[in-house]
Parts: sequence; C-alpha cells; structure tokens
Amino acid sequence: MKTLNPALAKVLKRLHYPLEVILTCVRWYVAYPLGLRHLEEMMAERGTSVDHSTVHRWALKLLPVLEKAFRRSKLPVGKSWRMDETYIRVTGDWKYLYRAVDKDGNTIDFLLRAHRDQTAARRYFEKSIGQNGVPETVTIDKSGANLAALEAINADRETPIKIRQSKYLNNRVEQGHRAIKRRTRPMLGFKTFRCARILLGGIEIMHMIAKGQMKCARGIHSFAADQFYGLAT
Repeated sequence: MKTLNPALAKVLKRLHYPLEVILTCVRWYVAYPLGLRHLEEMMAERGTSVDHSTVHRWALKLLPVLEKAFRRSKLPVGKSWRMDETYIRVTGDWKYLYRAVDKDGNTIDFLLRAHRDQTAARRYFEKSIGQNGVPETVTIDKSGANLAALEAINADRETPIKIRQSKYLNNRVEQGHRAIKRRTRPMLGFKTFRCARILLGGIEIMHMIAKGQMKCARGIHSFAADQFYGLAT
C-alpha cells in the first residue's frame, strides 16, 4: 500500500470522510465545468451526503498540497514561450491571470495578480523562469508592460531573452485561456483573492495533467484521473 503524502496526511486528520470521496470531489471540481451544488447532487446519487460548502473547503485545503506535489513531477517545457494574461473576476473586480505555453501548447506556468502592469508581469516571468529555466524566446502581444518587464529582466542577463511582439503568434496561449475560462464560468466569480489563487492553481494542474505534462513511471500510461490521485501519495 502506498504511503500518503505527509503534508496531505496532516490536512486529512481534520477531515472526516474517506480519502476516495474527498479526492473524487476535488478532482471533479477542478476538472469539469461543474458547480458545487452539482457535485453535492452527484455524490447524493452515489449514496454519499456531502454539503457543497464542504467540497469547497476540501478544495481549498487539498489543492495547495497537490499543486506542490505536481510541480515535483512536472515534465520539462520548451524554450520558446507564448505569454499573455486574461481577466478573472474576484469579489466583483477584474484581476489578471498571467499564463504562458511553449510552442507545443504545454503550460509553462501561471500567476494571478491584482494589477496588470510591469511589476505584475515581471513577477510572473521571475516565477516562471525559477520553476522552468530561462527561455530562448518569449512571444508577447503589444503590451508595453510585458515588454518593459522582459527588458528589465534582460538588463541583468549576459545572454538576453529574445522578445517577439505579435498578437497572432499568441493564439496557442489564448486557446489555453479559453479552456481555463470554461472551467471557471460555473463558479460565478471568486469571493476572495486567496480562494481564486488556490482554485485556479487546481484547475491549471488538472489541465496540465490532461495534456500529459506529468511524469509517469516508465512503461506506465495512466489516465489523468489516476495521475491526479497519485499526487496524494
């Protein structure tokens, strides 16, 4: 029997449902365009009574742990990045989800920020480079803030990152935006910035797993659901 992730085991001590039920609800929530009350009804049909607010609490507690586990198993990405930001509604206001993909459509990284400016863009690039290494090329749209952020990073580098500005070359990352937005739409906005950050992280890791961005044991081709559950061990 596999040993439970120690960080997850610590969280589960305070949760009084079987692990299988908890992980199933959390995965459905971040994998599919379902509202919390849909999940409550679906579990009731399976003979398990779970309040929709309970599922929400499970997601907020478990997803940060699972995201850390995923990052340890994330496959390397390409050196040619397409970066852009999209709007996410939080407490009635628009916030900004920075994202990038490589030329094959693999997600580089993501970061939710309160503002859309040079500081936010630079923080995104620093996080992405720290997690994935330095790209050779970054394609952005005509955003002056994103350009200024990259130029500031290049000022500290012996070998500068090549910058391309083209709206049309960023179609691949915009397709990724749509996939995330389809999942967030049933959530009807987020009540807090923290809640948005955690749930978006869960949606992004499930999206990456579905795209085959998680390392598996040699010769084993697991379903996305099994890979997600595997993060718990």
